[in-house]
Amino acid sequence: MRDLATRGLVERIAGSGTYVRRVASSNAMTFGLLIPELGTTEIFEPICRGIAASPQAREHALLWGHEQSPSELCGQFVERRVAGVFFAPIESGPEALQTNIAIVERFEAARIPVILLDRCVLPYPERGRHDLVGIDNRRAGFLATEHLLRLDARHISLIAHRTFASTVEARITGFREALLSHGREQEIHAIHRLDVITHETVSSLLKENDAFVCANDRTAGQLMRVLTDLGANIPRDFRMVGIDDVEYASLLPVPLTTVHQPCRQIGEAAMGAMLERVARPDMFVRDILVECHLVVRESCGAHSIGRQQPA
Repeated sequence: MRDLATRGLVERIAGSGTYVRRVASSNAMTFGLLIPELGTTEIFEPICRGIAASPQAREHALLWGHEQSPSELCGQFVERRVAGVFFAPIESGPEALQTNIAIVERFEAARIPVILLDRCVLPYPERGRHDLVGIDNRRAGFLATEHLLRLDARHISLIAHRTFASTVEARITGFREALLSHGREQEIHAIHRLDVITHETVSSLLKENDAFVCANDRTAGQLMRVLTDLGANIPRDFRMVGIDDVEYASLLPVPLTTVHQPCRQIGEAAMGAMLERVARPDMFVRDILVECHLVVRESCGAHSIGRQQPA
């Protein structure tokens, strides 16, 4: 947000919110950003930057709160009669599903279009009535796992924090499909959901595994720290692949091989989807999936293998 303000693209008004600067236009609209995990989940800040910096956003304004609860912010957007809302559903918590459903139902009652970011409101295979913009998380899990399989990893486990977020479940499905496609059926249940990643919670996994797929880069960074504290060498002793390619992935002690989630492009696609939805409110519901791809760095050992091969 500081970068956008410095460039003159946004303006923060105390007690009101943050707005995209725009030239006055009779066609200008104000859209709301309802991102409960902004600042705690790394992907949403670059997605928001992508929305704000989209060429299609130039004559429009974006509004979001900084301290209100999701339900309070929802009420403010309804009162202000925003033209549409970008909503990233709450991922976890005992009342997450009920809160998410209540929020979208309130927007529906007010006839305010909603574009979902990253994940659906309802658990799979249920599908709501709103467009979704994100990546194919199942494919992301497949790409990460297949890369380790091609590097001849002997036994691969997937590590995730204990959550049943739809994005994580889709990545787990991709993990299993990659193993099945390589005839590794015996490993499809090697999925470990941990409350915390510590010496105690991972030590039992080190005897049988030589490679790990992590459900996201934050998990990968925590696992890498524990493994290095235990004296393990990455990638000689353990190969690792993450998912998301957040900004610090290349800055970890061992730069992380990961599946890149193109957050800025997701933001741009979300703005395009919003303008189309406003223009055609009765258009069919869509999943708009932006391409993800593998970024190979040191943590998987591919570069070491390349150096060992004769010229």
